[in-house]
Amino acid sequence: MADTIKKRILCIEDDDEMIVLIRLILSRHGFEVLGASGGAAGLEMIQQDKPDLILLDLMMPEMDGWEVYQQIKAVETTQKIPIIVVTAKAQSIDRVLGLHIAKVDDYIAKPFSPQELLDSVESVLNRKNSTGNDQSS
Repeated sequence: MADTIKKRILCIEDDDEMIVLIRLILSRHGFEVLGASGGAAGLEMIQQDKPDLILLDLMMPEMDGWEVYQQIKAVETTQKIPIIVVTAKAQSIDRVLGLHIAKVDDYIAKPFSPQELLDSVESVLNRKNSTGNDQSS
């Protein structure tokens, strides 16, 4: 029964076309995708909507993705929400920083294939469910 509840994904991204593309890919697979244009809007939406997963762009004006990430992880009610970094900043050092130092849940380089995005989202959500890190408990 719990599997019939749509997982809510928040895409924090300064490129509205990328939000539309991600929504198109993931909604076809039963996910509800919310979009926030920029970091400040994303942080507001996280507080209101408590998504199951966050897709976070690193390179945004006014507030970059790492700043958004730190603010999410600093708040007890949001720190367990899994985060996948989706970025054009795909040098190997950025990937190491993201996965091993900042401890993001996954890292996807733009451009990505629809299957790559779907695989990452499903993998992270399955890992969250199997470890019992559901923030609603």
